[in-house]
Amino acid sequence: MTAPAPVPATTCPLPIDPLPTSAPGPEKLAYSLTLPAAPTSAAIARAAARAVLHRHGLHDMTNAVVQVVSELTSCACRFTTADDIYVSLRYRDGALRVILYDAHPSHTHPRLSAACDARRRATLRVLACVVRTCQGDWGFDAAREPGGGTRLWAVLPRSGARTYGAAVERATG
Repeated sequence: MTAPAPVPATTCPLPIDPLPTSAPGPEKLAYSLTLPAAPTSAAIARAAARAVLHRHGLHDMTNAVVQVVSELTSCACRFTTADDIYVSLRYRDGALRVILYDAHPSHTHPRLSAACDARRRATLRVLACVVRTCQGDWGFDAAREPGGGTRLWAVLPRSGARTYGAAVERATG
């Protein structure tokens, strides 16, 4: 009886080009993460936003973006009926888009829907002030995803976020 032929070992090829060492530019910023619907998620989302902005050279947007991410995350965690929420950060055309999805369904009864929307707007009062100061836009509506739920979003132009950040720095000295 003959021994079976040895199976050749395979190895992954070594990369030809070294990994880039320079930071990616702002236009490459596109990140998403799923977080638990828990009180600690706002802190995680803030830390992730700071790290992403720093990595992509958008330091001047940090104050506004971190505040917006925190407000949207807290609101999504408060309203969701699921165990987690979804967070997305994307920079395009001179503005950062922050989108969150939670599982809170749309209400079919008009008065219940209006009351729920009013409660969500009240929860997002600080967000509204920050976005208005940055000359951005924000809102929430039914998610068009298969699972439904609610989509919350804010768009912060870099120039407005920069001005907001400078004002915060002057005020906190």
